[in-house]
Amino acid sequence: MSKVKELRAEHVMSLRELAEAAGVSKDTIWRLESGTSTNAHPSTIRKLAKAFGVAPSELAGK
Repeated sequence: MSKVKELRAEHVMSLRELAEAAGVSKDTIWRLESGTSTNAHPSTIRKLAKAFGVAPSELAGK
């Protein structure tokens, strides 16, 4: 999910800051950004989207 990395850069957030804001582990975010994990749980997508102030569909690429 390169969109997560893109939005994190736009918001000038570290992995730790995003993890704290979204309530998601740093490892999960790193795996999504690096492509190690391609499937995020829907609740994870919702949490990340809320932290960025975007619609979940924007992160899911729909």
